[in-house]
Amino acid sequence: MSDMIRRSVVLGSGSALPKRCVTNADLAEQVETSDDWIVERTGIRQRYIAGEGETTSTLAGDASRKAIEAAGLTADDIDIIVLATATPDQTFPSTASKVQHDLGCKNAFAFDVAAVCSGFLYALGAADSLLHRGMGKRALVIGAETFSRILDWEDRTTCVLFGDGAGAMVLELQEFPASEAATARGVIETKLHTDGEHNCLLYVDGGPSTTQTVGKLRMKGREVFRHAVVNLANVLTEVLEGTGYEASQIDWVVPHQANARILDATAKKLGLPTERMVKTVEMHANTSAASVPLAYDVAVRDGRIQPGDLVMLEAMGGGFTWGASLLRA
Repeated sequence: MSDMIRRSVVLGSGSALPKRCVTNADLAEQVETSDDWIVERTGIRQRYIAGEGETTSTLAGDASRKAIEAAGLTADDIDIIVLATATPDQTFPSTASKVQHDLGCKNAFAFDVAAVCSGFLYALGAADSLLHRGMGKRALVIGAETFSRILDWEDRTTCVLFGDGAGAMVLELQEFPASEAATARGVIETKLHTDGEHNCLLYVDGGPSTTQTVGKLRMKGREVFRHAVVNLANVLTEVLEGTGYEASQIDWVVPHQANARILDATAKKLGLPTERMVKTVEMHANTSAASVPLAYDVAVRDGRIQPGDLVMLEAMGGGFTWGASLLRA
């Protein structure tokens, strides 16, 4: 048995938001809703909406530059770019390829991952695996969305829930003595799941192959909520059991920022104090694949997440897809 272990270490993170902030009061001028109604059901008070010239790739690029800077690296140091999004700039080529060019990461290969709100977890798992397979030394993992572009702004049950944004992490494969496994930084374990049976509960009613249109988001919120609480609790338990950690040992949970009620219900099901959950849903709403890395970066930059902290990332999205990843910051 080798006396060394290898882990994908988070060297730096970054995030980006559009310039325009839209409050619940602003939305109440467009659709029949109110600040009280939205806050009571979701915990959301505002969100950021992309304007002219702001796209998934521009937000991704802004977040990535900050992550690369935080890692103390340059664009030339990146070997792999994995970008999670459900709202690409174009059907093809990949949005990741646009980001690769814009950043000047000329040594990197780049591709997109589509798993909606779980996308960043899927991208992280893919990048971690590629690093372990020797496909590169450093990876840029991005979650970026302009969900406002696929919303039905006349459907008050969905348009109030989402916002735009991006988050990114830089990973570097590092070696540690096996004796330091309990304290070594990096991604420890990731678990991913899919159940395509529930397509009709959360989907976009368009696509190149079916309607030749982009389509709009459709959701049966009550059913999604029920599945989310069960699936997220199960995958968090699965990761803990696989790594031998107890829930009480987790310093921070960085969840997908879908709904404050889902976050609280998941914490309760696991017996986790809600104050150990990083919540940004109030300020950013649901930014789909961007929400986990965006929340992570916020918590790193405000000093909550410290080097050495044990952090659980988790998300669930359309598909259904869901997953969790345990890492030491």
